[in-house]
Amino acid sequence: MTSPRLPVLIDPLEVEFSAIRAQGAGGQNVNKVSSAVHLRYDIPASSLPDDVKERLLALRDSRLTQEGVLVLKAQKHRSQDMNRADALARLQELVDSVATPPRVRRATKPTYGARQRRLEGKSQRSAIKSLRGPVKD
Repeated sequence: MTSPRLPVLIDPLEVEFSAIRAQGAGGQNVNKVSSAVHLRYDIPASSLPDDVKERLLALRDSRLTQEGVLVLKAQKHRSQDMNRADALARLQELVDSVATPPRVRRATKPTYGARQRRLEGKSQRSAIKSLRGPVKD
């Protein structure tokens, strides 16, 4: 069994933020203030461990560009700072989800008893179905 990994921390200097206008309803203020945030994180150029980078790049995620840049949009809150914190938290959550390597599956054989129970169930089912046919004289 592998030892538990330390949490993988993201260097804030590697994260690029850009302020954009939020979508949706918001009254008069929505057209003036850029409160939504786009977070861009270049995975291949990051300081993450190589195995974590590989698992991040292998994700089938529409937020991942072909160059390996992860783009997150945060517009849940009304303030830009809260949206920035939300985007960083979501990025950390995504990195944490792939930080531990998946367990290796080892092929096993069914036990003798399990095979016998399976065959017994099949023969019982066969007997039930054979009784469904037309009645023979």
